[in-house]
Amino acid sequence: MGVNREPSAIRVEIGELVLDGFRADPERVSAAFERELTRLVRQHGVPLAADGPLTADALSGLPPLPAGLSARRLGQELARAVHEGLSGHGEVTR
Repeated sequence: MGVNREPSAIRVEIGELVLDGFRADPERVSAAFERELTRLVRQHGVPLAADGPLTADALSGLPPLPAGLSARRLGQELARAVHEGLSGHGEVTR
């Protein structure tokens, strides 16, 4: 699954991530999130943007993340959840 054509550029801008109930270093979570989301977008593209640019105000309906994850694992799981939202799973508010 992915974008069938090679895009000239993919830019994902996330204004804010709110994580309640986690005790992980925010900078490490952010770094792991960015690395994993970059990997997923390069590998699978952004299916919701296959027909052109996409602007989403919010992604909701994504799976809950378990508490107690390490910062690295939390960032990775969060990136996977966001990419799932950008792949058409969950609810996108535009």
